[in-house]
Amino acid sequence: MNLWDMFRLDGRRALVTGGSRGLGRAMAQAFAEAGADLILVGRDADNLKRAHEELSSLGRDVRTIAFDLDSGASAEQLCDLLLREHPPIDILVNNVGGRRENLATEDMPLETWQRLIDLNLTGAFVCTKRLGGAMRTRGWGRIINIASICGQIATRNIGGRHYETAKVALVGFTRAVAADWAPFGVTVNAIAPGGFLTDANRRWFSERPSFQKEVEALIPMGRLGEPEEIGPLAVYLAGEGSRYMTGALLTIDGGYTLW
Repeated sequence: MNLWDMFRLDGRRALVTGGSRGLGRAMAQAFAEAGADLILVGRDADNLKRAHEELSSLGRDVRTIAFDLDSGASAEQLCDLLLREHPPIDILVNNVGGRRENLATEDMPLETWQRLIDLNLTGAFVCTKRLGGAMRTRGWGRIINIASICGQIATRNIGGRHYETAKVALVGFTRAVAADWAPFGVTVNAIAPGGFLTDANRRWFSERPSFQKEVEALIPMGRLGEPEEIGPLAVYLAGEGSRYMTGALLTIDGGYTLW
């Protein structure tokens, strides 16, 4: 196998949760360009339709599932569907998550905490257990958990801390399962993104341009990332080029966590 073949994903099927927009959409694009077929899961039917149209033009088999992956129970339902109607899945990207709430720890209701932990952690556990378990049986698979630099630092001026907690736990889960499944041909790695100019963030920063400048001043590279810049890293972790890497946390943040 030559160098470039180690980055090809022909004949593989990749599932990206939260794959219709943002970083999930960018990773899906990269997988398709590397040769993979796709299954995209997202909440918004219009975004899924748009992603399907754009990615199908690359000549790949692209399937979309409109689904709100917001709890362990919903993740179980999704996995039932995927294992019944869309096997096999070779590459799993656990990308669904988000802060969604900015409540101080002392003001956060228990039910809100649990809901957000489920969103950022429990769904990844269930999908790894069910879909990764099938990879383990087949003897090959790639699992990529999307963590965050918020799993390494406490973000300024943010309340609640459910997000930081869940991302730290997701990294620990990544390492533990990587150790357990290393003998079975399944690698489990995590990516920790910093700030990226997704469409949602562009809209948010357009309302707060001074805040964008404040954030960029904290980044050694002096800028936020472009979504397509996460794609090559995801392709690397999804293919044969990374077959000797498992349990790793790869930070991509323009150097934000260096200072």
